[in-house]
Amino acid sequence: MTTPSVSERLQSPKHPDTLPQGQANPFTTECMDISFDWLCPLGMVVQGSKFWDDFYVNFGDGKVQYPGYDTGSTVALGLDNTTGSGFQSKYPYLFGSLSMQLKLVGGNSAGTVTSYYMASDRTQYPKWCELDFEFLGNTSGEPYILQTNVFSEGVGNREQRIYLWFDPIADYHEYGILWNQDLILFVVDSRVIRVFYNAAYLGIPYLSYQPMFIYSSIWNGESWATCGGGVKTDWSLQPFLASYTNFNVWNASEMREYTVSSSHACFEKLYSSSYGQAPNLALTQSQIDDLRWIRYNYVIYDYCTDLKRFNWIAPPECALNWP
Repeated sequence: MTTPSVSERLQSPKHPDTLPQGQANPFTTECMDISFDWLCPLGMVVQGSKFWDDFYVNFGDGKVQYPGYDTGSTVALGLDNTTGSGFQSKYPYLFGSLSMQLKLVGGNSAGTVTSYYMASDRTQYPKWCELDFEFLGNTSGEPYILQTNVFSEGVGNREQRIYLWFDPIADYHEYGILWNQDLILFVVDSRVIRVFYNAAYLGIPYLSYQPMFIYSSIWNGESWATCGGGVKTDWSLQPFLASYTNFNVWNASEMREYTVSSSHACFEKLYSSSYGQAPNLALTQSQIDDLRWIRYNYVIYDYCTDLKRFNWIAPPECALNWP
């Protein structure tokens, strides 16, 4: 099984209404430290910023809603048979602990794809980096599938798919990424579901120098998303809505210009910030237990075990990334 990245699919001719990767506000200053001197773990209740503080709608503006009394604290992205919608961060980030809460499309969501991902600007980095959360819709009563992927210098093919251990349409749940010099953690409700270690010593490029924007979107993936495209979207149910809230980027560093000095500033802040220090440089025993629990109970596809794709030899990072 090989799937293109979210950014590739959203930039395809099938999505003419999307903006180019990295089209954000002009860069004006260097890497900004917006972290605290202590770590708020993913899952701790922290008041997220308003949507407009750090993000803007980058396609499908007419399909976006701002529900609730506290306008801007929650954003609902819509999809119909004309277009989806999405947003991105104003600036990219180079390392940090970032998260947001999502409530997925309810009912029959077959053919829909809701995404939350980070990606570098492909106009700056043709061999881009990307970290994906993709939620693949399904028919009523069937579970969502969460697909994660890692692209390093343009190379992906690292898909993992799991079922979730809760109902993602009943309430908001937190999805986040912790990214530092040694590892990347994919986290759901404070539980680590995936780790990607820095294995540069094995010849595997690490995501260590390309700042990445945050993106979220909902779009039509009926050609592949549900049962390999065998189940299509029921457009009589449109619009399909996915909601986002608690946009937490405070424990990360914005990079507002592509200069060596800006990059160095982000590394300096990395080494002085909580996300770049122990205990966040290796898995804790609790996180190891989380990963083993996920692997034995919820994994439905793992590229590491799909040996036919790789001439019957597992990619070298696989031995590192499953404890």
